[in-house]
Amino acid sequence: MVAHVSVISFSSSCHLLHSSPQLSLSLHKTIAMATMNTDPVREWILTEGKATQITGISPVGGGCINLASRYNTDAGSFFVKTNRSIGPEMFEGEALGLNAMYETNSIRVPRPYKVGELPTGGSYIIMEFIEFGSSRGDQAVLGRKLAEMHKAAKSEKGFGFHVNNTIGRHVYLFLVFQIYNWVDYLEYNVLIKRIIGILACSTPQINTWTSDWVDFYAEHRLTFQLKLAQQQFGDSAIYEKGQRLVKNLGALFEDVTIEPCLLHGDLWSGNISSDKNGEPVILDPACYYGHNEAEFGMSWCAGFGGSFYNAYFEVMPKQPGFEKRRDVYLLYHYLNHYNLFGSGYRSSAMSIINDYLRILKD
Repeated sequence: MVAHVSVISFSSSCHLLHSSPQLSLSLHKTIAMATMNTDPVREWILTEGKATQITGISPVGGGCINLASRYNTDAGSFFVKTNRSIGPEMFEGEALGLNAMYETNSIRVPRPYKVGELPTGGSYIIMEFIEFGSSRGDQAVLGRKLAEMHKAAKSEKGFGFHVNNTIGRHVYLFLVFQIYNWVDYLEYNVLIKRIIGILACSTPQINTWTSDWVDFYAEHRLTFQLKLAQQQFGDSAIYEKGQRLVKNLGALFEDVTIEPCLLHGDLWSGNISSDKNGEPVILDPACYYGHNEAEFGMSWCAGFGGSFYNAYFEVMPKQPGFEKRRDVYLLYHYLNHYNLFGSGYRSSAMSIINDYLRILKD
């Protein structure tokens, strides 16, 4: 049994009987203006979006903690995400990341247009609607364009980002897996509560500007996740061993040139697609400026092949010790999945920590 999560939209129409055409037209104009004034999404589309009419609104799948819709208009289509529970901070972080990637003129991303608050609570983001193709596109092209983005966008402020954001909103695949396993022995209401909990989950990602990459990654990536595991699960073992690794992290970066490159930050298969022309598209970022190798931290869930890496390293040459450092970037995301989804990811994280502790001096 697989559960399907649907978005239901309600529309209403009012028919005036036995009224004059002038009265009907006047009333429709009044209703339209009132609707626009209470709906900031519609208001933006019909003003700054250059549309004169919205011809249709349809739900779009693929999100996880937000409602996603396509707005069709006479000026083209717009992609809109709304969240009734939180303020605009999360969408502001997403918009800043999308815009930073967009301005590199390298790999295609949805262009963000507007972020704001909903009058009834919550927030929204309006962005370019991209019609996806039937595949993820050519791996070599993806690798080359991703490297071009990393090469084009560097920060003079160091490692970090303009705002904090969130990581780990990719849950649909895990949701289906969990439903298959729970449905046989959980009560219906408990199942629904658990689904809602999963759909709402993400982890804060701290992006305080830091001059040194090792310090940034140790403090704002690994230590943050290790502390979270200790707080949530009382897991002192993984925290203490992880801290031993953190103290010796610098040994993995000897003789390495590290520049603060703009990273997507959450590059897994669900955030990679292609447009109708086959050009790669990346979306739903958790952007920050960091070591370019950190971009491959979700490679275990991204399906990058040899052609991807070959094309990437033609633009951004491989640094000495790349293979030795690869797992330390996987560790951040395994820890995050442990904190989001539970003990199924603990062994992978602990295995990486133990392997490094055997290699590095304590």
